[in-house]
Amino acid sequence: MSKTIIYTSEAPEPIGPYSQAVLINGTLYVSGQIPIDPKSGELVSGNISMETHQVMKNLEAILTAASFTFDDVVKCSIFIRSMEDFAIINEAYGLYFNDDEPPARETVEVSRLPKNVNVEISCIAVR
Repeated sequence: MSKTIIYTSEAPEPIGPYSQAVLINGTLYVSGQIPIDPKSGELVSGNISMETHQVMKNLEAILTAASFTFDDVVKCSIFIRSMEDFAIINEAYGLYFNDDEPPARETVEVSRLPKNVNVEISCIAVR
């Protein structure tokens, strides 16, 4: 079993004792990403669509650092603070995946997320 820790400065620094992603036996486990702009370190807020796009850009940076793409993603987990935002999040999220082969997914409403953000997404990708 070969385990590789993935890190890129193109995604936010972890805010706890975890890796941005771990690659093991051809499977990439990407930690939950929140809408932090990695260049400024500031939260993107005020517009759930912009927040979701930032989360997806952060995921994409990590996937790229591990030589993966969104086409390799087989599963996503989405955590949101309000189901009222579901349609807008879904619209932004959907732009990153092939309509014919989207990954498996669940979306869960939660009472609170790190740094009080409105959306967090993690994924699993396989080569």
